[in-house]
Amino acid sequence: MSAVVISTAAIVLALALAGALALVWRLYTDSVRRTDAAMDLVGAERARSAEHQAALRRYEVAFASISGRGELGEQMLVETAKALGLREGLHFTVQTDLAGGGSARPDLVLSVGDGRRVPVDAKTSLAGWVEAVETDDARERADALRVHARNIRARAAELAGREYQRWADAVYGAIMFVPSDAAVVAALDSDPHLLRWLLDRRVFLCGPTGFGVLASAALFSATERALAEDVEQVRRQAAAAHRSAGAAVDAVNLSSTHLQRFLSARRRELDALESFRAATEPLREAAASPTELASVRRDETVAALIPAERRSPPSTPHEPIGSNGDG
Repeated sequence: MSAVVISTAAIVLALALAGALALVWRLYTDSVRRTDAAMDLVGAERARSAEHQAALRRYEVAFASISGRGELGEQMLVETAKALGLREGLHFTVQTDLAGGGSARPDLVLSVGDGRRVPVDAKTSLAGWVEAVETDDARERADALRVHARNIRARAAELAGREYQRWADAVYGAIMFVPSDAAVVAALDSDPHLLRWLLDRRVFLCGPTGFGVLASAALFSATERALAEDVEQVRRQAAAAHRSAGAAVDAVNLSSTHLQRFLSARRRELDALESFRAATEPLREAAASPTELASVRRDETVAALIPAERRSPPSTPHEPIGSNGDG
C-alpha cells in the first residue's frame, strides 16, 4: 500500500515539475521576445538619432560657408517670391549676370518696370541669431546677437563693394534679404547704429515682410507693363488690319474699274457685230443664199455683270430689204 502511495506521489511530483518547467520555458521565451523587440526599438532610435545628427551637421556646415548659405538663402528667397505671386522670368530672374563678366551676379533680380531692376542678395549668415535663440543665458544671448550684427555688417560691406547699382539702379543699392523678420529686428536692437550704417552704404536690410512689399510693387508694375504691351500689340494689329482692309478695297475698286471697261468694250463689240450682220443680210438675199447668218449671241453672264442702269436696250435687228414682198 505504501509503495502505491509513493509511486502516486512520485507521478504527481513529476507532473508538477514538468508543468513548472513548461511555465518557466514559456516565460523565458516571452522575455527573450520582448528583449529582442526592445533592442530593435533601441536600434531604430539610434539610427534616427544618427540621421538627425547628420542633418544637423549638414545644416551647420551649410550655414558656416558662403556657398551653403547662398543655396539655402536663394531657395528660401525664390520660394518666398513665388508664394507672393511672382513668376520667374516675368517678375524676377535668378543668378542674373548684370555686369557680363560674372562679377555682379545677385541671387535674385526683381523687375519693377521701365527696364529698372532691384538686386537681392540672400547669403546673410544666421548662425549668430540661431545661437542667441537657442541659449537660455542672457550674457551668451547678448554676445551671440552682437556676433549676428557683425555678420550683417560684414556681408553688407561686401555687397556695397560690388556696386550693383551700376547695372540695376532701381533703388541705387542692393537688398540684403534675411529669411526672418525676428533676425532683422534682433540685429537692429543689438546695434543701434546698424541701420544708419547700412543706409549710408545703400544696403537695405529686408525680412520677408519688407520683401513682400517690394515683391508687390514689382508684381503691380509688371502687370501694368504687360497690360500696356498688350494694348500696344492690339493697336499695332488694328493698324495693320486697317491698312490691309484699305489695300483690299483699293484692289477691288481697281478690279471693278477694269471689269467695267472690259464689259463696255464687249458691249460695243457686240453692237458693232450685230450692225454688221444686219448690213450683210441684203447681200445674202442678193446672192440667193438659203443659209442665214447665225444671230449674234450675247453672253448672259457678262450682261448680268453690267449694272441695270448701264445696260443698253438690245439692238433691234434690221429687217431684210424686200421681206414685205416689194422686192
